[in-house]
Amino acid sequence: MSRPASIDLDAAKRALTAQARALGFDALGVTAIDIPEDERHLLSWLDAGFHGDMGYMRRHARLRGSPEQLLPGTVRVVSVRMDYWPGEARDAQAVLADANLGYISRYALGRDYHKVLRRSLARLAADLARRIGAFGYRVCVDSAPVLEKAHARNAGLGWIGKHTNLIARDAGSWFFLGEILTDLPLPVDERASAHCGSCQACIPACPTGAIVAPFRLDARRCISYLTIEHHGAIPEELRPALGNRIYGCDDCQLVCPWNKFARDATHPDFKVRHALDAPALPELFLWTEADFEQRMRGSAIYRLGYERWSRNIAVALGNAPASAAVTGALEARREDVSPLVREHVAWALARHRLGRVS
Repeated sequence: MSRPASIDLDAAKRALTAQARALGFDALGVTAIDIPEDERHLLSWLDAGFHGDMGYMRRHARLRGSPEQLLPGTVRVVSVRMDYWPGEARDAQAVLADANLGYISRYALGRDYHKVLRRSLARLAADLARRIGAFGYRVCVDSAPVLEKAHARNAGLGWIGKHTNLIARDAGSWFFLGEILTDLPLPVDERASAHCGSCQACIPACPTGAIVAPFRLDARRCISYLTIEHHGAIPEELRPALGNRIYGCDDCQLVCPWNKFARDATHPDFKVRHALDAPALPELFLWTEADFEQRMRGSAIYRLGYERWSRNIAVALGNAPASAAVTGALEARREDVSPLVREHVAWALARHRLGRVS
């Protein structure tokens, strides 16, 4: 791609950083593209079968460590962070403690972050192109096989914790990541150092024991995987451990000491919508598909679909204290059109008949 022969790359990076702040990003860093250790870790994780039925992880494994295959000529990854903690939401631990309510991962309470970040990243890159001339770039927000946490760590945005999430010393872990792959040889930042130390609070906090060792997550047991990525029946032996978690799980982050530094989201799109911070389970289960379509459009939850949304709520109702509202909601969908939903409803009703819910 043709561009001016001489570009002040230091000035370009300063402009990029300043504009990122103006667009609502909370941090920006730049790194080179090589991550050989992380590639090996990924292949080992895949060989262990920890990816479950996320076949795309294996299909694109080699691409994940090679950004230059996604955008020929790539020499840098620009990594950005945007905080999402919804400070106005009902206390997370209080919702988890009330089995009559549904718990939704805090990142999904507002609008779909994919669209928010992609729009801002595209504008960030376009603004720089107007300043310095055309250059090669590709915007990524979970849309391409990129090892985003590894690049963010190398760009100085944080370190990968024992729960496998990225942690920043000044902001905890409640944030989204996005990337711009580029052929601009921008100055790189220093890799972030790790600060988990001897702390392992996240490991026993996992309700299903999915963190099988420090930095090692078995997705097949992870509640986020089971409630979001997994398309079939949730394994019966894991259903009681899901409790009232109906979309994702935050337990490992909720116990992390570094999240005392977490910052409330400033972007208006991450404000709580439709009272999803503490919804009553029986009411959610009585939503029609039209209700789901109308209320969840524009949310990350919309990608889940009505069937799996209903499956998840049926499990939570099976774990909820027995009441007329709970059993009534389950009975109302005993003959649901979906075999998947019917099976989970039957399991939940059997739990209540046998008195297995404490």
